[in-house]
Amino acid sequence: MPGLGTLINVALIVVGGLAGLLGGRLITDRVQDGLIKAAAVSVMFIGIAGALEQMLAVDGPGLTSGGTVTIVVSLAGGALIGELLDLEGLFERLGRWLRRVSGNEGNSAFLDAFLTATLTVCIGAMAIVGSISDGIARDWSTLALKGALDALIICVMTASMGVGCIFSALPVAVLQGSVTALARLIQPLMTAGALANLSTVGSILIFCVGVNLIWEKTFRTANLLPAVVIAAALAFV
Repeated sequence: MPGLGTLINVALIVVGGLAGLLGGRLITDRVQDGLIKAAAVSVMFIGIAGALEQMLAVDGPGLTSGGTVTIVVSLAGGALIGELLDLEGLFERLGRWLRRVSGNEGNSAFLDAFLTATLTVCIGAMAIVGSISDGIARDWSTLALKGALDALIICVMTASMGVGCIFSALPVAVLQGSVTALARLIQPLMTAGALANLSTVGSILIFCVGVNLIWEKTFRTANLLPAVVIAAALAFV
């Protein structure tokens, strides 16, 4: 059944979020602060590891790095496009709508929780590759593994940031479901080079999300999202 991987991923996010919501009500503010910092460090190192995995290569007894131009061009171009389109504002409007329809109008932390969690679980090559495999080969294993990782991350985030994190399941369903439905059209574009570039820049954006968890509003990460598309396109230049 195509789309099963996305359904599993979404279900695991909700389960992880509910577990975190229950746990968050049982712990003190000091412990919640510790949890959010733990989540921030985890997210930053996930981003660093993903970026360095693509940038560094063994060359004899030492290491060499590459992809610098791709990173600079992708992030600069992505920032320009994202700022002009104000993608961050689009996500904020979606978050406000979800806050209203879910009856969380009085929850001032809902919007930040939704944005942070959404950007954490939506960005990355795993979502694209897994969705394509799900759509073409009916192989949902990659998305199931991603769902398990997402559940753990969302559990910790929800315990410290609140219920807004659970609603990140909606953008995941839309993004991954769309890629699965269009898998046969997208697959030829997802070459090894395109996926490597996507993974590098996507990991850098995940690092930015982690930084924002500690130093709020340092990056408008949603406005950097076009960088992922530019990075994949640069593989064909």
